[in-house]
Amino acid sequence: MTTTDGDRASVSIQDMSKISGLSEATLRYYEKIGLIGPVPRDESSGHRRYGGHAVVMIEALGCLRATGMSVQDMRDYLRFLDGREDNAALMRELFERNVCRIQEEIERMHVRGRYLALKAELWAARERGDADGENRIVPEIAAAREGLR
Repeated sequence: MTTTDGDRASVSIQDMSKISGLSEATLRYYEKIGLIGPVPRDESSGHRRYGGHAVVMIEALGCLRATGMSVQDMRDYLRFLDGREDNAALMRELFERNVCRIQEEIERMHVRGRYLALKAELWAARERGDADGENRIVPEIAAAREGLR
């Protein structure tokens, strides 16, 4: 539910969770560790109320978290946004590092997928009684297994 506090719109923690994709517990944790600043409270209920700037910033953090970015990298991202100096090179490095991390994760997932596909082929060969097919697949599975390590 969006309410107006003076001339500032604000949202509840439940709505902030829906908007950002971050759980309520994560929002509380990020506040606790200082990733997001102190969140104003509704005077009558004591519930958190996220204002416009916080909503935009937390949406961005939700997107970064969805990529698997670490809390430290999110801290750096926010620090680099301060505008006090030209942080373009630092931002580029931060995002390039995270692109590399995701590309490595994708490669690991491809290896895992290949291993599982080979195991499925093995069991399909066993199911149809194809000993030659099974014997052909076993060394491929062994090679794929080495890639999992």
